[in-house]
Amino acid sequence: MDARVSDLFGSGNGHGSGSPGVASNVKPGNGHGVAPKKAGAKNKKSKARFSRTFKPSNNTPYLPPEVRKKIRLKLVNPTQYRFEHLATQMKWRLQEGRGEAVYQIGVEDNGMLVGLSEEDMRASLKTLHRLAEKVGADITVLREREVDYDSDEPRKIAEVLIRKVPDDQQFLDLRVAVLGNVDSGKSTLLGVLTQGELDNGRGRARLNLFRHLHEIQTGRTSSISFEILGFNSKGEVVNYSESRTAEEICESASKMITFIDLAGHHKYLKTTIFGLTSYCPDFAMLVVSANTGIAGTTREHLGLAMALKVPIFIVISKVDLCTRATVERTVRQLERVLKQPGCNKVPMVVSSTDDAVTAAQQFAQSPNITPIFTLSSVSGESLDLLKVFFNIIPPLSNSKEQEELMQQLTEFQVDEIYTVPEVGTVVGGTLYSGICREGDHLVVGPTDSGQFHKLTIGSIQRNRSACRVLRAGQAATLALGNFDRSLLRKGMVMVSPEMDPTICWMFEAEIVLLFHAKTFHKGFQVTVHIGNVRQTATVAAVYGKEELRTGEKAVVLFKFIKHPEYLKVGAKVLFREGVTKGIGHVTKLQPIAQYQPSQSEDEEV
Repeated sequence: MDARVSDLFGSGNGHGSGSPGVASNVKPGNGHGVAPKKAGAKNKKSKARFSRTFKPSNNTPYLPPEVRKKIRLKLVNPTQYRFEHLATQMKWRLQEGRGEAVYQIGVEDNGMLVGLSEEDMRASLKTLHRLAEKVGADITVLREREVDYDSDEPRKIAEVLIRKVPDDQQFLDLRVAVLGNVDSGKSTLLGVLTQGELDNGRGRARLNLFRHLHEIQTGRTSSISFEILGFNSKGEVVNYSESRTAEEICESASKMITFIDLAGHHKYLKTTIFGLTSYCPDFAMLVVSANTGIAGTTREHLGLAMALKVPIFIVISKVDLCTRATVERTVRQLERVLKQPGCNKVPMVVSSTDDAVTAAQQFAQSPNITPIFTLSSVSGESLDLLKVFFNIIPPLSNSKEQEELMQQLTEFQVDEIYTVPEVGTVVGGTLYSGICREGDHLVVGPTDSGQFHKLTIGSIQRNRSACRVLRAGQAATLALGNFDRSLLRKGMVMVSPEMDPTICWMFEAEIVLLFHAKTFHKGFQVTVHIGNVRQTATVAAVYGKEELRTGEKAVVLFKFIKHPEYLKVGAKVLFREGVTKGIGHVTKLQPIAQYQPSQSEDEEV
């Protein structure tokens, strides 16, 4: 991307924003900034490719040709036929972006940034507003900039966010795992974001997030908690302020950010790893205290997110306690770590609204871009920039990928188990594939003997409010009525009776040993994390080698100690024991005999 284009939208970090073109660009939905290809894909180009196709010019600045759909320079007084065509096009783009799209006005079909006059820009925005109304959406002008062009009057380009008004709880839901060392301010930051009130400097904001008495007494998170932050169709924050309930937030929000608050203390590292592997977060937010810098488990949490390939951005908190020089030193320290060969990240310090918009777009397009925010939960400094970032950041998966997952058989991963008075047994987790409705008949397992039990789904709750239909990729809690809780455990799956799940005691994985004090060999015991599975396993064999040392690769045969598990080939494996750490992926399963659903009368609901 030409540096002039970046400067046009005020990115002080040398990273260009998304192309401020006339054509409407679907918010990237697949983690690479590339809209899914449909029929006529030859007429489409992704914003992510602009940087490779653009050739700088010494004359009028312009972007690469926008070939997605030839939209005229301006949307002034369109004919009825043209208006209907644009409305259909907007509807498609919103569907592709799962309810969001970014339109950029002021560019010719060949990519030249000519801009629009004040009058034409007003008329174009008015047309865009009418189009949005027709398809049930709202528009928000993200930013406007003047452009140099051979004209006597000033000319502008604009970037506009189109977001669908929520319909039947079909809001866009993104999950953000919150990582960082103990006492870095994770829970306090989440309390401020979700409650809408600043902290008093002594941790008042975090009290609503704690689940146990000892957490309140020590101020340290030891369990996984979930908090929600909503944005309505106009981009305004919807949270618990003004005495809203979770149900009211879900009703009025078009986009929901679900924060997974994880433990920072090393003592609870296994809980943090479980949260990262099991809940499938879209992004990770690493919180670093400005006054202590990279300390404690910060590096380990960063390494975990990178090993699991979760895109990560960084928030430097507690800037109110430090001088500007101390904050800058912490930023430089982080930049050095991120640029190391093991990370290969491109740090991007966010200091303005324009930076926040650019960071959200760049972050979704490139896994290497790492935005860095510096803020305070007490003074509220730069808190709005983080909210702008959350408002604009697009989903990693697009509508086509979600549709494909929904066509598959139902598979729900069990992460939490509760007993609720007058409701009975309740399980929490993520629907990996398929669709789940009230009254569906599923089987849950595997048990210690590899069996599955029949059950019926009662009510469904998503983000603490009732939900009729659960779709692939969404997290929820399911009521199972009087189903015996003792038959359930974390790591189980609930699947369609037609599915033939692979249950195994033993599996092979290709691993890399990240660290080990001595040598890693047959007979060694480790705690294995694979998705929502967490169990101790023994190394039954190391193929091709007698033993492994730090940094070496091998194919290893693992055997579970307590009970068989449901696994898939290709799933990420993360294991640890003491200081021993390793990552890899499942390459082969050794299934036990084909499962038979348990037929006992007392196991049916």
